[in-house]
Amino acid sequence: VQLQASGGGLVQAGGSLRLSCAASGRTSSNYVMGWFRQAPGKEREFVAGISRGGQTYYADPVKGRFAISRDNAKNTVYLQMNSLKPEDTAIYYCAARSGSYYVTERDDWYDFWGQGTQVTVSS
Repeated sequence: VQLQASGGGLVQAGGSLRLSCAASGRTSSNYVMGWFRQAPGKEREFVAGISRGGQTYYADPVKGRFAISRDNAKNTVYLQMNSLKPEDTAIYYCAARSGSYYVTERDDWYDFWGQGTQVTVSS
């Protein structure tokens, strides 16, 4: 499956963005989907994930602010980001995990990655 992430940009603190991850090649409903991010000088970290059954999981720093969802008809996964903070600034990547029903926070368990989209939150 090929993944194309989009929707990043520059936003002021407290603002919102919605990231999209469009899948092609195979239907995204066959995969566990995740969003990760990597800030300058830091390791890539898990942000949110959605299982094949639609269960959602979030990293503690984004709970209550971010929401992951999937539209299987459009083969697209979304990350709605509200109440953005400067510490949310990073490159955001979507990823797909095959052969499982469950979300994992381990990035090495995901098989396919999008190219990343930059999110910058100004204070």
